[in-house]
Amino acid sequence: MKLDKVQASTDMCRTIEIAVVHPQIFPATKLSVTGDDSGSNGEELYTPPLNFAIVDNGIFRSGFPDTANFAFLQSLGLRSIVCLCPEPYPEPNEEFLKLNGIKLFQVGIEGCKEPFVNIPEDAIRDALKVVLDVRNHPILIHCKRGKVYMQYWFHRTGCVVGCLRKLQRWCLSSVFDEYQRFAAAKARVSDQRFMELFDASNFKHLPVSFSFLKR
Repeated sequence: MKLDKVQASTDMCRTIEIAVVHPQIFPATKLSVTGDDSGSNGEELYTPPLNFAIVDNGIFRSGFPDTANFAFLQSLGLRSIVCLCPEPYPEPNEEFLKLNGIKLFQVGIEGCKEPFVNIPEDAIRDALKVVLDVRNHPILIHCKRGKVYMQYWFHRTGCVVGCLRKLQRWCLSSVFDEYQRFAAAKARVSDQRFMELFDASNFKHLPVSFSFLKR
């Protein structure tokens, strides 16, 4: 991965660090549009989870994976998964993790309704500590759908990734742009306010295993 520095013209953000991820991060896959287990030529088809995307080298995001996504996840060579939902992890998913030696970190974050929005900062920080530790990479971050799926629920995956971007010294306009692409029409001002006020300075004394932030 390389970082390209782009000079901005405003006082708010003088330097934007853009992560350039090279294409061959995981084995080439053939995506299934039918949900079948194999193609007409007998080759296995791979279906990514809803809203799957690359965050950085060794870090991925998505919605809640189901059995149709297991072959795709296996191709990523995942070492860990961070689940941001408080509900018990489904038995088929637990079995998949066990068979593939994938460690589950469950940081349960309850949804909340306007106007009583209370995004639990401690839980967001706990999730970030797991994501930042390269010993857990490759790692997948997911919540229920990887985006806002009910009118009053905050974007759990989006908030974690947005705070990660602040640690990577992205300017706020770039952080919000990425957030809005995933949240679409249901982007929430309260989420963006949380990311804006998030204090990343507490992460300045990180273990050596977090050195990927300094690349």
